Amino acid sequence: MYDYVIVGGGSAGSVLAARLSEDPQVKVCLVEAGPVDSAEQIHIPAAFSKLFRTRLDWDYDTHDEPYLNRRRVYLPRGRVLGGTSSINTQIYIRGNQADYDSWNQPGWSYRELLPYFKRSEDNERGASDYHGSGGPLAVSDGRAANPMSTAFVEAAVEAGFAANDDFNGAAQDGFGAFQLNQRDGRRASTATAFLHPALARPNLTVETNLQVHRVLIEDGRASGVVGYRLDELVTLRAEREVILSAGTYNTPQLLQLSGIGPAGLLGALGIPVILDQPQVGQNLQDHVLVPLVYPHEHPISMLAAGSPENVERFIAEGRGPLTSNGPEVGGFARTDSSLAAPDVEYLAAPVMFTDSGLGIPTAHALTFGPSLLTPHSRGEVGLASEDPTAKPRILHNYFAERADLDTAVAALRIALDIAGQKALAPYTATPHLPPASASDADLRAYILRVTHSIYHPTSTCAMGAVVDAELKVLGVDGLRVADASVMPAVPRGNTNAPTIAIAEKAADLIRGRSLTPADLPARTEPAGRAGAVPAGV
Repeated sequence: MYDYVIVGGGSAGSVLAARLSEDPQVKVCLVEAGPVDSAEQIHIPAAFSKLFRTRLDWDYDTHDEPYLNRRRVYLPRGRVLGGTSSINTQIYIRGNQADYDSWNQPGWSYRELLPYFKRSEDNERGASDYHGSGGPLAVSDGRAANPMSTAFVEAAVEAGFAANDDFNGAAQDGFGAFQLNQRDGRRASTATAFLHPALARPNLTVETNLQVHRVLIEDGRASGVVGYRLDELVTLRAEREVILSAGTYNTPQLLQLSGIGPAGLLGALGIPVILDQPQVGQNLQDHVLVPLVYPHEHPISMLAAGSPENVERFIAEGRGPLTSNGPEVGGFARTDSSLAAPDVEYLAAPVMFTDSGLGIPTAHALTFGPSLLTPHSRGEVGLASEDPTAKPRILHNYFAERADLDTAVAALRIALDIAGQKALAPYTATPHLPPASASDADLRAYILRVTHSIYHPTSTCAMGAVVDAELKVLGVDGLRVADASVMPAVPRGNTNAPTIAIAEKAADLIRGRSLTPADLPARTEPAGRAGAVPAGV
């Protein structure tokens, strides 16, 4: 018997386990389907894609995407302590102030979330109005120093965009280097930052290689979970709460397996309906990337990262190409000057990045392109089988709304303009399988051919639909959700940092704590607009 059972040891679950176990009077159990995060490649930033389709990855794909040439799109998700924070690109982006204010959920405005972002943070630049110092989560400047990354930022400035050295500060617009969740050039996942320091606590139990199959619900209340470790049935009881932090795909799957979901789907699979909740698994959102790949002859890409000299530099100094997270630099822009905030994020990596990261680089190259931040299209997650070990049926419906494709065309034109600037001339002379022409029709065809997920799924158990503003599942006592699935809408940026902030706030909600007036910033500035849309673009 535990006070709290947390399902999922990823970006949110590791934070919750660490924060809740700070109280020595409560017993906490964290359950993770995958193993401990001991694999060497986890901790070498440049090796992140080597973890794709391994035992540390849930290895999901979408169903045939009807508006994307019926392609299936690869969806990596971490199946290991640290979750996807153990296999991602480590970019620390919070999103835009407008994201949280537009959620319209009490307690979840940007002003109210900023203290939670800062609480986690140990920014090597020090504390400021927008940043924290001394928290568990390392936030650092990159150490790879690739000249192609520098050239990309210079080219964006040549194209008329502003430079920006802090996308998490007063203004999001502009181009520059990303800050990363790294310490001394090595990955700082939530397992590394939050969970490992807490493992010595006698009131924290971590169960690995244990896949939860359903939540036990008795008399309308969650009382525990049932799962299997290999062929061993394991039941874990929760006296106070069960907290689902299994992620945007697995949390709605687990709710449905437990009888909470659309009654028609559950009934068709023979699953007893505990609560007819048709919104479980709906409202799925994600960011897509439209990559441009430019092979060249300059031997400075990540293709050479594993040389003996670079290995030695990584071990001795924590610097060099093995510290590269991939997309080292990028920026935020608006495809329309009337927009209130950026609608596109650009990502640039000094490597040939093809086939959703599954392709093997065969040449030195620069890859960059736009990611759509505010998609109109919505997808869904549902059960494909009553068997808990079966993968869920995931349909993102990418480009179901024509507005998304129109935005992608405008964003791709900006990327092509950046590619043509003087600073990138040494690297962009020979594009790899480029658009047939600059016409709208050929750009649309290119987009549908190469677009893939940039791995930011959210919103399948959204506040106001499946959970309330305290993250309690509507209609079931003793059950909460705390992960990216509770976001009403995907934020403008990478989703790991917002997921950590959600877990930080969830820990306070569970413990009955609230922010004091002293915790809140006096005011927050609106996002700046400098360099949002250069003239002529």
